[in-house]
Amino acid sequence: MQTTLHHWVAGARVEGTSGRTSEVTDPATGEVTAQLPLASADEAAAVIAAAKAAFPGWRDTSLAKRTQILFRFRELLNARASELAALITAEHGKVLSDAAGEVARGQEVVEFACGIAHLLKGSATENASTGVDVHSVRQPLGVVGIISPFNFPAMVPMWFFPIAIATGNTVVLKPSEKVPSSALWIAELWSEAGLPDGVFNVLNGDKTAVDALLTSPDVKSISFVGSTPIARHVYETGTAHGKRVQALGGAKNHMVVLPDADLDLAADQAVNAGFGSAGERCMAVSALVAVGDIADTLVSRIADRARALRTGDGRRSCDMGPLVTRAAQERVSGYIDAGESEGAVVVVDGRRGEFDADGSGFFVGPTLLDHVGTDMTVYTDEIFGPVLSVVRVETYTEAVELINSNPYGNGTAIFTNDGGAARRFQNEVEVGMIGINVPVPVPMAYYSFGGWKNSLFGDTHAHGTEGVHFFTRGKVVTTRWLDPSHAGVNLGFPTNA
Repeated sequence: MQTTLHHWVAGARVEGTSGRTSEVTDPATGEVTAQLPLASADEAAAVIAAAKAAFPGWRDTSLAKRTQILFRFRELLNARASELAALITAEHGKVLSDAAGEVARGQEVVEFACGIAHLLKGSATENASTGVDVHSVRQPLGVVGIISPFNFPAMVPMWFFPIAIATGNTVVLKPSEKVPSSALWIAELWSEAGLPDGVFNVLNGDKTAVDALLTSPDVKSISFVGSTPIARHVYETGTAHGKRVQALGGAKNHMVVLPDADLDLAADQAVNAGFGSAGERCMAVSALVAVGDIADTLVSRIADRARALRTGDGRRSCDMGPLVTRAAQERVSGYIDAGESEGAVVVVDGRRGEFDADGSGFFVGPTLLDHVGTDMTVYTDEIFGPVLSVVRVETYTEAVELINSNPYGNGTAIFTNDGGAARRFQNEVEVGMIGINVPVPVPMAYYSFGGWKNSLFGDTHAHGTEGVHFFTRGKVVTTRWLDPSHAGVNLGFPTNA
């Protein structure tokens, strides 16, 4: 049964009026489940205006009151997390346990934001000059835009909006058209928690809505996660219109396995990181770099584990779910075809097999390619699917050169029992997030998330103290109370004494 979705504006559901819609599908069955309204430029402007109108009141709300609302949101989300996980699985396709993990990691940022009073403390200097005191404060920006991807409908927006709201900003969230229901569910949860109308708004749409956020003079910052070409466009357009922008792009994450590593551990973690969420993660391992003479053994162990995985409907206790759309399924299958034609050895082939699902879902099973060359498209491109490519090198130095010559720099990992090699690796690789025997090194909420090179445009990463800095701006106040000794006209530049 199909439903018609809506926007969320100033604390209420608002029906779309543009006449344009997009289909939302269940990727496990191929069934169209909803019609999503795509906002016009005028509709987008109305959502932004609602957020702007709510800003003065929320900015002036005390930190104590803001924190109370954040705590209520946290408690409501804890109690109803399974509802949100089910929505994610129904529209994205990832298995329920993975969706629950996504919600839990997003909730960590909410918990971090609950301590915002401490994080917003300024500094003060008494008598910096004779009779002069100086103090600094951090204040909210105003309306902030969040443009989130399909692969983490809850977690990625939660990297941003808890901190944005806690610091006194109002939010316009533009979720992916493929997975809109999580954002709308979160909006209603905020309302139940007591958040004032207009502080959190959901604008559904496509490029028209995105461009409205990027060009509106009333939107002060943009937070984006998506592909590198779009991240570059968002950064260039947003900054050209005077906005603060953090635009997180694509990835090609390498996992290096040294000869001294525990190969069973490495095989387990390569499967987890390569095929979790059907590879639709910006932190997924897509290139496994086998160093020395371990490749045959390691590939065999990975293949055994990959063949044992059950792929199907994420609500059926499968290990791996479908890809998000038919187009994604066709794209990933095309990359496997290209890899095979370019000379890669297909050890495990996900293009064919039996899948535990009804209907006509968008499935590609776990795929393992060996003897992959660095000139093959399966290596150079971000596939965003369950395809793990094995590249063989002779030395540690070659492995590091491979990583550092790649245009992406999001995440990487090394598996070894040699502490010296691990320490050298973390120092030498040009990547933003590094795992030592940890394949998916997503930081805790009180550290920042973000890559280097073409994986990030802008100089500020997501969440942590960098997030607090991004959603606030500094102000320094210099004070002198009236003192007759300083009376009189003096046009010289002020000096301190």
